[in-house]
Amino acid sequence: MSRISQWELRAAFAARLSEMYGREVPAYTTLVDVSREVNEDVLRARGASAERLGSISRVTAERHGAIRVGTPRELRHVARVFAALGMHPVGFYDLREAAASAVPVISTAFRPVDREELARNPFRVFTSLLTPADPRFFDAGLRSRLEAFLADRELFPPELLTLADRATAERELPQQEAERFLHLAVRAFELSAEPVDKAWYETLERISAVAADIGGVRSTHINHLTPRVLDIDELYRRMTDRGIEMIDTIQGPPAWQGPDVLLRQTSFRALAESRAMRTPDGSVISGALRVRFGEVEARGIALTREGRALYDELLGHIDERTAENPSQPRDEIARAVWERHMPGSEHALAAKGLAHFTYHLRPDRPRDGRRPPAGVGELLRQGWVRAEPIVYEDFLPRSAAGIFQSNLSGRGTRHHDQQGTAYDADWLSGAIGRDVLDPFALYERQQHESLASVARELGLTGALS
Repeated sequence: MSRISQWELRAAFAARLSEMYGREVPAYTTLVDVSREVNEDVLRARGASAERLGSISRVTAERHGAIRVGTPRELRHVARVFAALGMHPVGFYDLREAAASAVPVISTAFRPVDREELARNPFRVFTSLLTPADPRFFDAGLRSRLEAFLADRELFPPELLTLADRATAERELPQQEAERFLHLAVRAFELSAEPVDKAWYETLERISAVAADIGGVRSTHINHLTPRVLDIDELYRRMTDRGIEMIDTIQGPPAWQGPDVLLRQTSFRALAESRAMRTPDGSVISGALRVRFGEVEARGIALTREGRALYDELLGHIDERTAENPSQPRDEIARAVWERHMPGSEHALAAKGLAHFTYHLRPDRPRDGRRPPAGVGELLRQGWVRAEPIVYEDFLPRSAAGIFQSNLSGRGTRHHDQQGTAYDADWLSGAIGRDVLDPFALYERQQHESLASVARELGLTGALS
């Protein structure tokens, strides 16, 4: 009997989830189609350079999903399902602090971490956890009601979790069990037809639309699936031309002539979806909820800790100048700040230690007998090595919060006089029951391994830097 490996399970799950979400949200299918058209046009126009940050087959197939859960127990169950797919929790994101609106969640992303696994299928899921213990959003009475409601539901059937644990232990499943696992996993993220308690949902919605989406229903669902595109500005124009309402901005770094870094994201606006609503008298009526949207992303180069600090500093400059010049478009201000302060080439990013690359010996390197330099910058400048950019595989809390906010119907309620409950990566690791990995450490390891290989091949002693 044939057996299905974890990466094949991951690829199949991503594809089936995409098919399911396309049936539930037809505008998502339009988004995927337009993304594919843009990618094909960019490839024709730019040739091989279009695949600098990933092959066209990877870029076109790439997706990330987003889900929301209510309790650490539910998060542990999610982790078991994704572990079966070779996906690990990476990064800690606090959207409570990144959002101006009330977004009472902390998040991580489940994804592959090894370079080979990412190349096979890089599917990732941004996963948010509600924070009922934060008094800025929930008073003691509402917290108690919310926690009781969440404790009384089951998002993932025991059979799914048992199959997930087997796939994790064996790193594969027999074909029949794999098919059953995929069926149950996709079904767990479908939109439920069960009527929503209208009064309870609206109680939470007054606090936060995100809180209502998590804690106001008895199931979870995919909030968005995100294709990857090579020219997000062109995609934004084409979607608008098709009459699909997009959010006001593209989140993340500005469009400019230099290297793409980190992540740029946008989406079409959340659609009003018909949902059955149960009223206080027990009758069921037809209502509409606006919680799901279609996001799209363009990925750039992973920045080092120093590069990320520069990125955050530049965002601060952009905010200041936008406040000082309200009549000037923010994207113009952002582009000017970027062109003044961000290195304009991959070589400059590498030489200044601002971005992550893997390094490889050049076949046409000097062969005149001279000893190679010991520094990466000089090895690059003198033509001994070439630098291949490492794609940013993670997320930006401010951008994620910006997408959330742009698709909310209201700002919600936040009591600024209350002290917020503290959460960090260590807390989240304990809640999940497995380590939340540091994305910077993952990129650093990949870069260091390539430098160690270069040093060995050149006969250099000591580490390259």
